[in-house]
Amino acid sequence: MAMSMTDKAAAHTDKTEWPKALQQEFEREAQNHNGCVGNALVSESDRVRVWTIRLAPSERFGFHRHVLDYFWTSVSGGRGRQHLMDGSTVEYSYQPGETRHETYGAGEYKVHDLENIGDRELVFMTVEFLNSANKPLTLPQEVRAAAAA
Repeated sequence: MAMSMTDKAAAHTDKTEWPKALQQEFEREAQNHNGCVGNALVSESDRVRVWTIRLAPSERFGFHRHVLDYFWTSVSGGRGRQHLMDGSTVEYSYQPGETRHETYGAGEYKVHDLENIGDRELVFMTVEFLNSANKPLTLPQEVRAAAAA
């Protein structure tokens, strides 16, 4: 059975106000939706986009928007912190090979960031399905160019 993030218990949840810089970054994403759900697009076809996220300890991947059905797999395992669009901050531990599936109906989405709070590199693979209820967000040309190189 495919598991989603709603099946995963957070190691820590906090509802305190975010620092001003995070609030401002979140507001900028709301005005200009960021569809780059990884820091490298490694492959794209007419059916899927494949991304990686690689974060060194203390490194953070900024706010991005999920509108397509997708799944992610934790390659390395580790610990991460996310700021979620409901204003909460959550921390999770990930196991190597752990996989979660997410689906979105028409008009549904999720915005969050990811910070490596562990002591080793945190690596994820994400596969988005382009034939989802929502239209794919436009990606910057330089992201596609890097994937084609």
